[in-house]
Amino acid sequence: MMNNKIKVLIVDDSAVVRKILSGGLSKYNDVEIVGTAPDPFIARNKIIKFKPDVLTLDVEMPKMDGITFLNKLMTHYPIPTIMVSSLTQEGCDAALKALEVGAVDFVAKPTNHLGSDVENVIDELYTKIKHASRSNVIRLNQKRILGCNGNNNRSQINRSQIHSGSRPDNGKNYTVFKGTNKVIFIGASTGGTEALKDVLIKMPPDSPAIAIVQHMPPIFTKAFAERMDSLCSITVKEGKNGDSLLPGQAIIAPGNYHMSIKRNGAMYSIATNQDAPIHHQRPAVDVLFDSASKYVGPNAIGVIMTGMGSDGATGLLKMKESGAKTIAQDEDSCVVFGMPKEAIKLGAADKVVPLHKISENILSFLKN
Repeated sequence: MMNNKIKVLIVDDSAVVRKILSGGLSKYNDVEIVGTAPDPFIARNKIIKFKPDVLTLDVEMPKMDGITFLNKLMTHYPIPTIMVSSLTQEGCDAALKALEVGAVDFVAKPTNHLGSDVENVIDELYTKIKHASRSNVIRLNQKRILGCNGNNNRSQINRSQIHSGSRPDNGKNYTVFKGTNKVIFIGASTGGTEALKDVLIKMPPDSPAIAIVQHMPPIFTKAFAERMDSLCSITVKEGKNGDSLLPGQAIIAPGNYHMSIKRNGAMYSIATNQDAPIHHQRPAVDVLFDSASKYVGPNAIGVIMTGMGSDGATGLLKMKESGAKTIAQDEDSCVVFGMPKEAIKLGAADKVVPLHKISENILSFLKN
């Protein structure tokens, strides 16, 4: 990177948004805005000319939509890309699709163009640009092309299966976990939506209950849960305060709410709150993992996956100390090796495994 600065190209059809993003990001000494583009065709020429380290890309643009452009880009010229999406159902769906295609992360467009809303978006975007510049985008792109472990065909499920109420079946002979009160806890951030898909689609329909924190803003968590529910043999839903943790179901913490576990006899349920962010995150993985160490202990399995920062590391250590089995995703398969790295440093992981073996190791812990 020239002068140790991160070269950024901003692609957005709105001149106002281009001005806001370029002006806001220019205040950071380690970022250089090498150009802006109103559509993918101009962006293509500027990518070749300026060779940016990171691209910010609008989802909805004229001439060619952001998803189509991203797909072409990741196939021929992989570059760390952060999607800029509107806070609508369509924007959520498009952002999730972009992550499947190969985007590293996304931010929600500011709801207005003035004040703290814009400042918060700029700060979030800056943080994600820094991590995206160091992300494993080439390996992420290889996984996208080859499929998870080379044989993932679950994303081709017919919509009629979903509407008829039948659950997908990948033809595997699942191990049955009868009468278990074990609970699986998973935390993830940058790169986590695709990593979680890799794990969840391999879980059997009678899997123990699963509680998940994925760093994601409101609205997006609901869309993500619905997307996973359509692909998985287990039920996947966005959590609500008081929901029971049931076998065969995964609950994803709602955006902007911490999620923890409560125990009532042999039953577990979730509690949500809007206490102060931890590690600048709400929901925070540490909140979930801390409660797991207190109320589930040796009946828990904890998994920490790809993501920036250190959220979840101390919580996973507490889980291990309480008797839980713990897993961390390895560096080579992470988009950003932040959270797992910090957990491994603390000695919090019983096993460090590649993404495609995480579900296998969870099931192995359950069998034993």
